[in-house]
Amino acid sequence: MKRHIDLQDTPQTGTPAKNIRKSTDERRRRVFVEALELMGSIGVYEHEHRDRQLIVVSLSLDVIDTYDGESDRLADVYDYDIAIAAIRETVESGHFNLIETLAEAIATAVLGDPRVLMTRVRIEKPAVLTACRSIGIEIERTSV
Repeated sequence: MKRHIDLQDTPQTGTPAKNIRKSTDERRRRVFVEALELMGSIGVYEHEHRDRQLIVVSLSLDVIDTYDGESDRLADVYDYDIAIAAIRETVESGHFNLIETLAEAIATAVLGDPRVLMTRVRIEKPAVLTACRSIGIEIERTSV
């Protein structure tokens, strides 16, 4: 396990201080939203423009935050409600012809938060084909 020792708090004896901070790598975590079901306007066909349909969105985020493993404060972590709000706002923002376009818009929205390093967005349309449970796409994007 990587550790960063704060030298200002290290006693002259050379023994590491008690307040050892976790390195940046150790403050990375994955936040996910699995199978969020929303009604949205998506598709290229006339009936898809007319009628909203079920869209299932899953999202995985690699984030970096200031959580020290002990604080138990929401302000120290990336709140998954932020991701859920970004998904809802994007889906509800208007019609999308392609699920690829919707996935890119969601990725752009969540990557706007500087704590998000990478996202994987999965969009499914479960009611498209009766012969299968779902169709969809998945993309992965990183922050610049």
